[in-house]
Amino acid sequence: MKKILFLDRDGTLILEPEDYQVDHINKLNFYPGVFRWLGRIVRELDYDLVMVTNQDGLGTDSYPETNFWPTHNAMLRALEAEGITFTEQIIDRTFAADNQPTRKPGTGLVQHYLRGNFDLANSYVVGDRLTDIQLAKNMGAKGIWIATDPELGVEELDADQLEGLTETIALRTTDWEEIYRLLRLESRTAAVTRTTKETDIQIELDLDGTGKTDMDTGLGFFDHMLDQLGRHSGCDLAVKVKGDLHIDEHHTIEDTAIALGEAFAAALGDKLGIERYGFNLVMDEATVDVRLDFGGRPWLVWDCDYKREKIGDMPTEMFHHFFKSFSDGAKCNLAIKARGKNEHHIIEATFKALAKSIKAAKRRDVDNMRLPSTKGML
Repeated sequence: MKKILFLDRDGTLILEPEDYQVDHINKLNFYPGVFRWLGRIVRELDYDLVMVTNQDGLGTDSYPETNFWPTHNAMLRALEAEGITFTEQIIDRTFAADNQPTRKPGTGLVQHYLRGNFDLANSYVVGDRLTDIQLAKNMGAKGIWIATDPELGVEELDADQLEGLTETIALRTTDWEEIYRLLRLESRTAAVTRTTKETDIQIELDLDGTGKTDMDTGLGFFDHMLDQLGRHSGCDLAVKVKGDLHIDEHHTIEDTAIALGEAFAAALGDKLGIERYGFNLVMDEATVDVRLDFGGRPWLVWDCDYKREKIGDMPTEMFHHFFKSFSDGAKCNLAIKARGKNEHHIIEATFKALAKSIKAAKRRDVDNMRLPSTKGML
């Protein structure tokens, strides 16, 4: 199914003058960076471009078409010279006060996209008003808000319409380069469910999050360690586990590690542009060396020793088992060496070091989106 970029015109492709009417060639000024970065989107990515613009009262005495079209067509010719063309131009002529369903955020003029065979869930509406974001929500798409003026469009939405826009906004920016990078890199998320007779596990992972975590495994210390993993790797991570803790902790920890590894493998996807490798951390008297390779093959080298039977409610013998199971699920190499005196510090530093390794290894270079391997596959 085809992905679409629904692009507002004024304030998005061209700068909007004080009177909000680009009705003369002298008022035509392009948004900074639009030629370079929208041009790269067109050349490198698989999106159709559709212009969706409100032109209040176009065709009336106050906004005659003889003023609009020469300037509009000059804009199109300049964009076309850079390979930027539109499969459709949708222009609404109603006034804001008319509150017509054809006017953004109404979907009256885009019904054929709602009914057609389009990948709207992975499409975007790009615009400078909150009404553009509301249109994205109404279409089941994502919104990119070019927020030069955060108040633009607010007066056109009631309280109910404003609700939920935060989830629709994929990016708030004034920079077309940031829009290119968002679209070029795309999201890296995974949701994994693992259900056996011993455990029921749900994991949600966003590799490019902000370190938000939500843990509920039934084991306090395990929650604490997984919280470190999410926060210090910069991943959003939620882990919910119902395990047979009335027997012991083994199945809960092992199955969570397997599912967590599988989530990382799924979220990494094709691995294009990733750094692939990462390592190292110190915490108080504890020093930990974690070397990681998301190379597609599981392996664990383990050089850690614990004298305590448990840390909190987690058996120390299960730490080796956790990292081995994670390596198996993520199809990654792990080499872990830990030294210290306080075993709480040692194991917490180990989880933090793994998190920092993940943060380094998952990083992508948008200007070098190649597979980091001479084999041609990972």
